[in-house]
Amino acid sequence: MNRRLGELDEAMGRAGFWDDQKNAQAVGQERTQLQARLQTWTALENQGEEISLLLDMALEENDDSQEADLRARIEELTRALDVYEVQRTLSGPHDGAGAIVDINAGAGGTEAQDWAQILLRMYLRYADRQGLAARLVDQLDGDEAGLKSVTFTLTGAYAFGLMRSEVGIHRLVRISPFDAQSRRHTSFASVFVTPDVADDIVIEINDKDLRVDTYRASGAGGQHVNKTSSAVRLTHLPTGLVVQCQDDRSQHRNRETAMKVLRARLYQFEQDKRTAELTKINDSKKEIAWGSQIRSYVLQPYRLVKDNRTGFESGNVDAVLDGDLTGFVKAFLLKSAEEAGA
Repeated sequence: MNRRLGELDEAMGRAGFWDDQKNAQAVGQERTQLQARLQTWTALENQGEEISLLLDMALEENDDSQEADLRARIEELTRALDVYEVQRTLSGPHDGAGAIVDINAGAGGTEAQDWAQILLRMYLRYADRQGLAARLVDQLDGDEAGLKSVTFTLTGAYAFGLMRSEVGIHRLVRISPFDAQSRRHTSFASVFVTPDVADDIVIEINDKDLRVDTYRASGAGGQHVNKTSSAVRLTHLPTGLVVQCQDDRSQHRNRETAMKVLRARLYQFEQDKRTAELTKINDSKKEIAWGSQIRSYVLQPYRLVKDNRTGFESGNVDAVLDGDLTGFVKAFLLKSAEEAGA
């Protein structure tokens, strides 16, 4: 981590670094994130050393009065380490962005609609634990209870990175509170999460990225057009895009027109890249089908929450539904990082 920070500091000190604003912004953001991560790790190390020192003192003095305090400190440090380990895996292109979360009740009427509302409460509690700010955008109430659908946004550090583990079908098994005969029901709801990426595409064309060729125009325009090298061909070297213009007798005006067209094509090029990235995220939604749930929450005949993708499970169902999702998120992110070769 220190090595990477040194590399970034060296890059930021080079002449001309700030000429490329887009790259400078990306490098600055990476440095800020790494610096924050290093500070967090240093603080965790200090906490661990302090606990170790207090434990050694208590053992030497055979002092049992410190046991409760030490246990509380160790539990707090363990939770903080879990959060740090999760954040360490958040290096995806949109992980640092805000999140837009959609919850939709599945088939099953009131049962499924009540389950959608339970999921909303769970995620709002989880967001609060993570220091994320939630804002309800839209909701469609159920016919008798619950929600048919709801959309909310989350802002804060790594909102999308933390929530992308939740994309899929969530299955609930319980004794229905809406069934007069108290029968067991299975309900489904889908969760979809997209990064809240602002349309901040800025098109900057550096002279060093352009090859400019001039040549004699051909076609209509009279003898004067054909006698001068007024036509302009621009090649954008990083992308390979080529634009040419020979409409005007003036090379200067042809170049202006060609630049205008090139900017438009580069903008579309960036839009297409962004669309492709979001399509990858969206494809995960298309693959979801009822019966292929990512996680099951069983309240009856036994109590267990199990993630089918990672195998992680918890018997403390109440805590999970109250927003304690760290174990599930951590298991998913670590597995994803392992599969990606991180």
